[in-house]
Amino acid sequence: MLICLIQGGGIAIGLEQMNPNGIPVVLNPGWGFRLLTVLTMTTGTIFIMWLGEQISERGIGNGISLIIFAGIVVGLVPGVGSTLEGLKTGDMSPLKLLFLLAVIIVVIAFICFVEMGQRRIPITYAKRIQGRKMMGGQSTFLPLKVNTGGVIPIIFASSVITFPATILQFIKHPIAQKITQQLTWGMPLYNLLYITSIIFFTYFYISIIFNPADVSDNLKKYGGFIPGIRAGKNTSDYIDGVLSKLTFIGAIYLVLVALLPEFLMTGFKVGALPFVGDFLEANLPRWFYEGLNVKFYFGGTSILIVVGVAMDTVQQIESQLTMRNYDSFSRKGRIKGRRA
Repeated sequence: MLICLIQGGGIAIGLEQMNPNGIPVVLNPGWGFRLLTVLTMTTGTIFIMWLGEQISERGIGNGISLIIFAGIVVGLVPGVGSTLEGLKTGDMSPLKLLFLLAVIIVVIAFICFVEMGQRRIPITYAKRIQGRKMMGGQSTFLPLKVNTGGVIPIIFASSVITFPATILQFIKHPIAQKITQQLTWGMPLYNLLYITSIIFFTYFYISIIFNPADVSDNLKKYGGFIPGIRAGKNTSDYIDGVLSKLTFIGAIYLVLVALLPEFLMTGFKVGALPFVGDFLEANLPRWFYEGLNVKFYFGGTSILIVVGVAMDTVQQIESQLTMRNYDSFSRKGRIKGRRA
């Protein structure tokens, strides 16, 4: 809520300062417009959150993710139209278009490969006698996804980075303005904070949604164990170690996907680095710090959201269909049994 209020105020002030072709965007600037803008954006955000919760309870999949997915997909047609228009006017060459299509295909395949990747820890349940029946004695596995956090760490990281930049817009001191410039897209300070925040929130989010101690206690409670690992704390430490390695791989994967559009469009502004900036620009190829000048309308985060939500929705639909088929099959079986 606090971030929404501050960002709404920053957007209102930014709109007041916009003056394209000498025509102000806001005809009546002032605190009235600012308060109305903040109230409207905050209320709209709360309504979307409520709508997402209703979809999650009564629909299929995560409601907020589906809303974000719909917003990204809606921009697909204008993006394709702009690309084709640039091809006609000569702004984009056929070679760049083929390169862009190849990058999109490779990125989608890479995202699908990582999102489906998981580490399966074998679980064995001990045999026990319950009444006259022999229970247990079966083997299964504990699946740990490579990217357990999904796109949530990137969203958190983006919000945290834009938060100080929004606050510094209200300060007219030269130092604050210089820091604000360093927090713009493509600058070294922005990239450093962005990468650090993604890695931090990946570990932080997974530590909230997954507790190895609880998994170890549940396995011990139902007689399950990992072959070669003692039950209890040793099992918890083993699961935590495997999860930490997978989380690091997932964090690096999220960093690569998030920085992809920046690399294609503007490159990494290494010239702004103190002491070594001029040396790096003189020795690195130009495409590294100027980008490939490719209009990448859909960032890596957008592709990650679209692919992830699409895969999750398909799995949810398949599980619903399977459950309904099993339900009808069981009813049919009970009816036959009653007739017999």
